[in-house]
Amino acid sequence: MDLSDSVGAAVAVLRRRPADLLPFYLLGAAIPAIVRVVPFAALVVGYLYLDATGRLATIRGELASQDLEPPDPEAEPEAFEAWASGLEPIVEQLFTPAIGALVAVTLLVSLLVLLVLYAIVGAAQMTACYGRLRNERGLIAGLAGGRRYWLRFLGLYLLEVVLWLVVAGAVVGATVLLGGVAGAAIGPAAVLVVLPALLVGFLAIAAVRAVFAFAPVAVVVDDVGIGGSLSRTLGFVRHHPIAAGFYYVVSVGSLIAFSTVTGVLALVDVVSVGGLVTAVLVFPALDLLKTGLYTDGRGRLDPPVAPDRSLRNQVVDGVRTGWAELVSFVRSTPLTHAFVVVLAVASFWVGWEGAAPFADAFETSIGARLEGHVPPAAALEFFANNWLVAITTAYAGFALAVPALVSLVFNGLVMGVYARTEVAPTELAAFVAPHGILEIPAIFIATALGLSLGAVAARVPLGQVTRSELADALERAFWVLVGIGLLLAIAGFVEGFVSPYYYHLFR
Repeated sequence: MDLSDSVGAAVAVLRRRPADLLPFYLLGAAIPAIVRVVPFAALVVGYLYLDATGRLATIRGELASQDLEPPDPEAEPEAFEAWASGLEPIVEQLFTPAIGALVAVTLLVSLLVLLVLYAIVGAAQMTACYGRLRNERGLIAGLAGGRRYWLRFLGLYLLEVVLWLVVAGAVVGATVLLGGVAGAAIGPAAVLVVLPALLVGFLAIAAVRAVFAFAPVAVVVDDVGIGGSLSRTLGFVRHHPIAAGFYYVVSVGSLIAFSTVTGVLALVDVVSVGGLVTAVLVFPALDLLKTGLYTDGRGRLDPPVAPDRSLRNQVVDGVRTGWAELVSFVRSTPLTHAFVVVLAVASFWVGWEGAAPFADAFETSIGARLEGHVPPAAALEFFANNWLVAITTAYAGFALAVPALVSLVFNGLVMGVYARTEVAPTELAAFVAPHGILEIPAIFIATALGLSLGAVAARVPLGQVTRSELADALERAFWVLVGIGLLLAIAGFVEGFVSPYYYHLFR
């Protein structure tokens, strides 16, 4: 078994036809946007309940009569206490048994949907990796694998969490017991007794993670159940310790390096790059590596040949393909885009009107939000954040289009509220205009793409779309998002270097 074969296979898969694998990882990044539909629906139900019971009218009346700007609790403690007491009628109207039950059901359903979706997408990702490492079409393999293996993946996830909880509980119990006994006898030296218990617990959790790291691969490669996957994983680690150790070192090293870089970027308020790089590079590379190592151990590794083109030429060609697919998609779906624009405007209007009663009580300021603005860092963050929004909106639409609509409506409402409560609306409009002419259409296109994906997915159960056609739609969406990324890169540069400054010249 040659480690370089697995590494070379992972690189070859990532470079040759990345659109045949990465859509599943972008879909994984979109899972929170899909789950967000549950609390959004709960908010609507809660609003209707409060309105039907008359509580909403009472809350509005209390808010209108209440000064929502709190006094300084340190300088005026009595005034702050009186202000807080004035909010009690509002709290009493909000926190009812019905609302409490709604919150509990929302949390439970959200967690269940989250686990199921991660199991389905995780199975699709691993099966796609295995398919590509055998020079098969990854998207078709992933679609079949997500349906076939998701329940086993869910069982593995739950079992690992249970084992972690058992280990954590044992460590806490041992720490309390040993610390109490040793502390009674030797005082501060009890730390020397407790530390070994903590070390053992850490090693136990690391061992659990080490075994479960390869278990999903065993499910797919060997087509076994939960118990069989754990048995096969232990056998792989025992017979190929160097390969397993190599993966553990690479994964831990990647985690440390990635955490260090993202931590440094966070110091300059660049936080979205981490999520973007994780989705398109870190997770797929690590999954390909461990799948390649395990598959090579089974003698089934037959990856595609790496492309002859340089990486630079491949990136340039990819950008051109993305732009061409973007233009083609917009031209072929005019009615979908018109619907998206109308819904966005309507959502903005609802947010604008809904914020009217609170416009004097709450204030937002574009000037305050731009304090400490560092153009290069801001440009990078704007681009990464907006592209992540576009990616999650588009691929979340795969769940029958509903999450894409919810994302559009939610953002429209928020923008309407921001615009209505802005203390300097002229400055806000001047700030948005230069980059907005690219950014806003890009988000509209991403939403239309999500609706298009949802429409294709909805026809699969009816037998109107084949698995191959569904894979084609996922691959096309990837390239359209590359084109959207190009628009958002330009918009991010303008928003970082131009939008905050140019209009000051006209004051």
